[in-house]
Formats: sequence, C-alpha cells, structure tokens
Amino acid sequence: MIIRIDPTAAEPLFEQVVFAVKTAVARGTAKAGDRLPSVRELARELAINPNTVVRAYEALERDGVIVRRQGAGCFLTGRGSDLAGSERRKQLQDLMRRTVTEAFHLGFQPEDLRKALDQNLDQVQFPEPRSQS
Repeated sequence: MIIRIDPTAAEPLFEQVVFAVKTAVARGTAKAGDRLPSVRELARELAINPNTVVRAYEALERDGVIVRRQGAGCFLTGRGSDLAGSERRKQLQDLMRRTVTEAFHLGFQPEDLRKALDQNLDQVQFPEPRSQS
C-alpha cells in the first residue's frame, strides 16, 4: 500500500494518513489481513514525526479499520463501522450536507455533484450489503 501526504495541505498530516489507508481499502488496493508499515517505517518513509503516525493508527483502530497485534504490528480488519445504522446514516447526512455546501460555494451545479459522485462511486469496491441495525 502506498501512502502519500501533502505537507502543504490544510488537512492535518495524521488525517491524510488515515484517509490514504481508508482509500486503499475502499478501492481494493489493500485487503483484510494486510500489514501496515511500522510506525517508524512509515514516519521515515513520509518524513514525518512518529507521533503523527501513532495518532493516525490510533484513529484507524478507533474506527475499526485496523487492529494492533502486540509484537506483530497493525493489520487491516476488513470490517466496516460498528456504529448503529441510525448513527451511520446521521454521519452520512452530515458528510453530504458539507459536500453540497462546499460545492455550492465553489460554484458547482447539482449535475456536477452527481457526476463527481458517480465517478468516485465507480472507484470503490463496495462489500455485499449488510443488515442495517
């Protein structure tokens, strides 16, 4: 898995690492059971502070994307969110509201948003539907 960051971006570095890992999983370039680089390896590779990597890995673990195995490292779980269906829907609505608002302020029209959404949906390998609790 290749993780890239942009030190000049407004988004914090640890969030960029989190999103890069989540993107690799969503696109199918990283699979359940894959091992992530060690904190030191990734910090050295990205030329960032190891504490930044620790913070990213903690967020990924909290989100259920990775699991830490003492002495073995961090591995992708292949699981989705453990949040209840109502909370997941609430978060989805918040994401969509933010996206639509930002797109409006960038001068896009609804058809631009639909096209961009479709393009991004085509890049993701969705799992089989699960029950919505």
